[in-house]
Amino acid sequence: MKRILSICAVVIGFIAFTAMQSANQAEFKFETETHDFGKIPQGKPVSVDFKFTNIGEEPLIISNVETTCGCTTKEYTKTPIKKGGSGVVTVTYNANAVSPFTKGITVKSNAKTPVKVLYIKGEVVAASSK
Repeated sequence: MKRILSICAVVIGFIAFTAMQSANQAEFKFETETHDFGKIPQGKPVSVDFKFTNIGEEPLIISNVETTCGCTTKEYTKTPIKKGGSGVVTVTYNANAVSPFTKGITVKSNAKTPVKVLYIKGEVVAASSK
């Protein structure tokens, strides 16, 4: 009987410790997670800043930002962002092919939600010739 009570106490302690850890983690709060460029002329790169705030307790560290193709480049805040601090993920799309597009940008971090996907979309139209 004592053994069962001891095991239950350990399990309950582990669950409580895990719950406290997740409550203190860093967490993203993006102003927006999707950006629509609308119609953009072919051959003209366009950029957008995805701004975010760390609403968690611990410093937020972005470990990597991945794009789905070579037509999209990224820059991001590489220093740890303290509680209440802000950062940015800048995405640039090189509009070479005439067509509609939707691209996902994957942000990996130490946040409570460790993988966040941002989206850009729009339509590349033929540049008008003069």
